Amino acid sequence: MKKDLYTTLDLNLLKVFLILSQELNMRKSSERLFVSQPAISQSLTKLRNHFDDELFVKVPKGLKATPFSETLAASISPYLNGLANSINTCLKFDPATLNTSLKIALSPIVLSCLSGSLYQAFKASAPHAVIELVSWSRSTVEEIQKDEVYLGINYEIATPAEVYSKKLADLCGQVIVKKNHPITKTLTTPYDYAGYEIASIISPGWNDKFSVAADTMKAHGLEYKVGFRSEFIMVLLDIIQHSDMYMPHTNLFPVHQHPNLRALDVEVQGEAYHIGVYTYCHARHRNSALLNWLHQLISGVIQQQLTLNNK
Repeated sequence: MKKDLYTTLDLNLLKVFLILSQELNMRKSSERLFVSQPAISQSLTKLRNHFDDELFVKVPKGLKATPFSETLAASISPYLNGLANSINTCLKFDPATLNTSLKIALSPIVLSCLSGSLYQAFKASAPHAVIELVSWSRSTVEEIQKDEVYLGINYEIATPAEVYSKKLADLCGQVIVKKNHPITKTLTTPYDYAGYEIASIISPGWNDKFSVAADTMKAHGLEYKVGFRSEFIMVLLDIIQHSDMYMPHTNLFPVHQHPNLRALDVEVQGEAYHIGVYTYCHARHRNSALLNWLHQLISGVIQQQLTLNNK
């Protein structure tokens, strides 16, 4: 029976063979492969035994390929070079070539402030990608686990081991009130809000059963009441524009787009109130180039929004 040269061959030896056929020099081949010259010699011996051909003979300036070696190199080069190119290009990422569909879940705090600018940034960098921005829901963590949602953005929450999180930005707490609200200060403390009702944004999976503002007022022994709660910020904005209720938010809120509203800074126990915003994805994506690009892009959009709001 004729010997099967392929199935009985250690394919690692083909890489050595191809480099030898290109360099025709033992030293240069060992340098390209990051191995010693004796290791190259051992591999060449195995190749000679396998193919029953000398493959390369010594000449004054290095090596010269045998006719069989030249034929073999010409035959396998396109395949090994293609394989090398495929492996190396896996490490490269160009969003301009991205043509997949991405579902990104945003918490109400981010969705209401950045959905338009995020979408524009996505399409500018990845014009062929299909971007679906949805509101973070109570099932989003489970959907991330199932890889049904590629990326989520929310405040810090507890997640299972399969879900990887990374901080996007630190936001400063602010309170949004109507333009002619009785509170005239620009820098406030919890004491300034005693007696006024809270219009609280519900961020599913984060504050379903509590209000940060209410807890803060309670901790200071101050009068408080949650007058209204909703996941829909447009409803909350309509309410605070026509009442003395106040809406706790952050410096991400684009108050310049709402001429009937004011943003008040808040200090708690003499310090600004800070809260982190995070990205969430399946742990298998944590080192992917796509995730890193998305994280940097979203972080950049947030920083642009913060800069614009501070003007």
